[in-house]
Amino acid sequence: MRYHLRHTTRYEYSGSVTLSHNEARILPRSLPWQLCDNTSMVISPQPERMRERTDFFGNRVVYFSIESLHESLQVDVNSDIQTFPRPRPSQDFFSSIAWEDAVREMRQDTVNSNRDSLDARLYALDSPFIHAHRSLADLAIISFGAGRNLLDSVLELNQRIYAEFTYDPESTTIATPLRDVLANRRGVCQDFAHLAIGCLRSLGLAARYVSGYMETKPPEGQQKLVGADATHAWVAVFIPGWGWLEIDPTNGCLPDERYVILGWGRDFADVTPLKGVMTGGGEHTLTVAVDVIPLHDEPVAGLMANI
Repeated sequence: MRYHLRHTTRYEYSGSVTLSHNEARILPRSLPWQLCDNTSMVISPQPERMRERTDFFGNRVVYFSIESLHESLQVDVNSDIQTFPRPRPSQDFFSSIAWEDAVREMRQDTVNSNRDSLDARLYALDSPFIHAHRSLADLAIISFGAGRNLLDSVLELNQRIYAEFTYDPESTTIATPLRDVLANRRGVCQDFAHLAIGCLRSLGLAARYVSGYMETKPPEGQQKLVGADATHAWVAVFIPGWGWLEIDPTNGCLPDERYVILGWGRDFADVTPLKGVMTGGGEHTLTVAVDVIPLHDEPVAGLMANI
C-alpha cells in the first residue's frame, strides 16, 4: 500500500510565549515493511534551533526551540509511505511453544539468554503508565490456561478486550489510571493498548506500546473528511525465538498494511507526539488534524527515509 501522510498539530495560547523548548516524535520510522519518502517537517514560527536524533527505542525525535515572541505554535508533517505485509509466524512454529516457556525465557539468567530476549526484558518491567497488578493478571489468565500455546493465548486476549470493553472517547483522559479503565470497561485505543500490555506484563511476558496511524474509510457513499483520521495505538508482544507480533485490541485484529508506525516504547510516555516546556502562554487550545490518504500510482523503487 502507498499513502500520503499529513499530520498537523496546532497550539493557540491565551498569552504570549517568550521561549519554548520542544520534542516531536511525529516522523514515521523506516522498517523492513515500511518505507518513507519525501518526509518534511515545517514549524511555525520558525525555530532558532532544530536538530534530529534517534532515541533509546530507535524512534526519530526532532528537538526545536523558539526564542521569539509567539501566540501560537504549528507543526506540519508530510510523508509518502509504502507499506508491505508484516512478517507472520507460522502455526507450526507456535504449536510447541507454551506461554509459560516464554515467561521462563524472560526470567532466565543472562548467561543462557539470547540477545533479543535480553533486549525484550525492558518491556516486561513496569513503566510510567503501566504497573503489573494482580487484577490485570486475573483478567489475562482466562486466556492463558496451563500449557496453552502462546499464539492462541495472545490472540484470545486481543479478542476479549475488543469484545468486553467499549470504545468511548468521553470516558478517559491521558491521565486516567489503568485501574479505572479496567473497572469501567471503557476507553480509547491508548487505554486498550495499555490494558493489553499490563495484562501481558502481569503474567511475566514482554510487550511494548506502538504509536502510529491506521487508514480509515468513510461510510459507503460518503466522502472522506479532511483531517478526520487520528493517531492510533496498538501493541507488540515479544515471541522468544521469533520476534515481535503486533496486535490491535481496539479493533480485535492483527495490524496489516493499513497501519503506519511512528514509533514504539514502554508506554505512551515514550512516544508522546509533541511535548515541551515554555515561558508564558497562559491557557492553550490544542487542535490535531491527521490524514492518511491512499495513493494509487506505481510504487517508487529504492525509497529512503529523509527529512
